[in-house]
Amino acid sequence: MWCLAHRRVSFSNVILETTVSRSLYKGPYVDEKLLKKISGKDPKSTGSIKTWSRAAMIAPEMVGFTFGVHNGKSHIDVLVTEEMVGHRLGEFSPTKKFIRHGGKMQKDIEQKKKDAEIAAAKAAKTTA
Repeated sequence: MWCLAHRRVSFSNVILETTVSRSLYKGPYVDEKLLKKISGKDPKSTGSIKTWSRAAMIAPEMVGFTFGVHNGKSHIDVLVTEEMVGHRLGEFSPTKKFIRHGGKMQKDIEQKKKDAEIAAAKAAKTTA
């Protein structure tokens, strides 16, 4: 999927995908309400902070807090770590539920695998 925030650059055989960042004079988008909610609070004593702001960038002040990020249906708890700084809250709350690929063949393969595990467990139990 391409949107206006992505740019595709090609140099002969190499294709680079870059994201167009927010302009420097504006700075990163951090929701003011989120910063108010966490200011002066201890991350360990604070419960999950509910938010609908998926586009808010994770600031260093948010490390250690748990945010309930809305995915369109419910709030998913996201514990912010140092590696997440600079990313957006919505990246850690998937909006679509992945079921699995495959149809009848995939079910048959999984059933055979499960049956083999049960047989191996029974064999190990009888020899022990």
